[in-house]
Amino acid sequence: MGDQAHRAAGVIGRRLALIAAAVLSLSAAGGCQHRSHRPPCPPGALCLADGNGAEPTSLDPAHIDGVWESNIVSQMIVGLTNLGADGRPAPAVATSWQESADGLSWTFHLRRDAQWSDGTPVTADDFVYGVQRVLDPKTASYSAFILFPFLKNAEAVNAGKLPLGAAGVEAPDPHTVVIRLSHPWPLLPLYASGRALWPEPRRAIERWGDNWTKPGHYLADGPYTLVAWRLGDAVVLRKNPRYWGADKVCFNEVDFTPSTDAVSNERSVQAGDLDVSTTVQSNHVALLRRTALRDYLRIAPQFGVTYLSFNTRDPVLKDVRVRQALSMAIDRDFITKKLLRAGQTPAYGLVPPGIPDYPVGAKAYWADWPLAQRQAEARRLLAAAGYGPGHPLKLLIKHRNSADPTLFLPSIQSDWKQVGVEAQLQENDVQVAYMEYELHDYQVGDAGWLAADGIGYLDIFRSNTGGNNFGQYDNPAYDAELDAALDSVDPATRQRHMRKAEQILLADMPFAPIYFISSRNLVNPRVTGWVNNPTDTHGSQWLCELPGRTAGMGATTS
Repeated sequence: MGDQAHRAAGVIGRRLALIAAAVLSLSAAGGCQHRSHRPPCPPGALCLADGNGAEPTSLDPAHIDGVWESNIVSQMIVGLTNLGADGRPAPAVATSWQESADGLSWTFHLRRDAQWSDGTPVTADDFVYGVQRVLDPKTASYSAFILFPFLKNAEAVNAGKLPLGAAGVEAPDPHTVVIRLSHPWPLLPLYASGRALWPEPRRAIERWGDNWTKPGHYLADGPYTLVAWRLGDAVVLRKNPRYWGADKVCFNEVDFTPSTDAVSNERSVQAGDLDVSTTVQSNHVALLRRTALRDYLRIAPQFGVTYLSFNTRDPVLKDVRVRQALSMAIDRDFITKKLLRAGQTPAYGLVPPGIPDYPVGAKAYWADWPLAQRQAEARRLLAAAGYGPGHPLKLLIKHRNSADPTLFLPSIQSDWKQVGVEAQLQENDVQVAYMEYELHDYQVGDAGWLAADGIGYLDIFRSNTGGNNFGQYDNPAYDAELDAALDSVDPATRQRHMRKAEQILLADMPFAPIYFISSRNLVNPRVTGWVNNPTDTHGSQWLCELPGRTAGMGATTS
């Protein structure tokens, strides 16, 4: 795997430079990022101010890695399909598609009026180029692993064992894309909406190199295009007049503001400086329901899991007894029901319940034990591993500085102290935290994952996943069950293999599941078109506002 690490180093260097600039910009702006006024909106225009969480480290589809980045880039780059207001895949650049009788190829028919923002047509070759760029070892894209489970030859191409042209995506003519699969993949229309299968503008990338993502160089085929990126302040998008559905796009401008400070965002929403905030501190929900912001709250179930990742190559955490002890000692009921209290549910497995292709997942063998029994067993396991009062286990937990981890991690620190573990906490900006996880530079790390299908969760622990397999977990039996699931055409057989894989994972416990998440947003009641959905996707092109705005959306006197 040394080649993988080497290939990742190039993009890591670029991303570290962007992260450093972003952090410095946020520090210079005062840290809390509370804005004193709403940015000006052009006369006669409708503008949306979106509090989007963290600062993006990239706007390049091949290099984005976080939800906060996808929220922005998905408004500029649109794929064969797109997620509608309800979070379900709908036709986009492709108007229709057919699956072959054996399920191993799909043919997508492209619309004739799709254009890039410079007026050139969007063609099938743009999709071929986009996929090949993601898989190209020189790109070192963290999204490449998304294609491994289903796209023909994807892994071999990414490993440099086959040429780029061997990847299973073809353009028989300018308006037809054919995707060839290594396994039947009924979820392809969903995956076709995601970043790994987006088109990319070859001429802009080849002309400008890494600078193609700067304002003035960026080419978009979606509802918005880039007009400004001010680090620490905002990414500003403007309506793309060449987008085929431009007549149905309501907001002329969208202002994405980075801030992980939930309290500051609450004030900004109430003052009318923000229309939307995706950063809502869980233990504030009950309070917000008693304030003027009660009508702004949007709480709903969401597919996603929050967990602790264990670095399995760390000398201490190599021992599965230690990992099991740490996981079973966590009081998940206290975290979800007493501390967070915003719709989260305790997690004893990786995959959230209700996922369409895998609705009932596996659980840890101790999931139904009372806490006292789990604590006693955790002490026994730690003692068997050589730890106790005279030789306590000492760990460092690196975590994101977003609202909820700063709440629940002191609770876990206390839980572990009850079984004789001394843990220190180290807080980092979200981008820095994930970068260190991808570099495997941590012992224990707090993380989260969102996906709408079972394989999308299980795949992050596959041995060939690369940087997204933070803890470098490697078990051939686990990989084999995932392969068997992918080879299964029968849904019941596929679910059975996924459950076996998850059971292996929970027996090895390279992570500690904490809770299944809920979506929590503040949305001004004047914003229309917002539909709660389990993927928590809310494209700006689906939103509008009620008529009659005066002093700025969100302004209130109560």
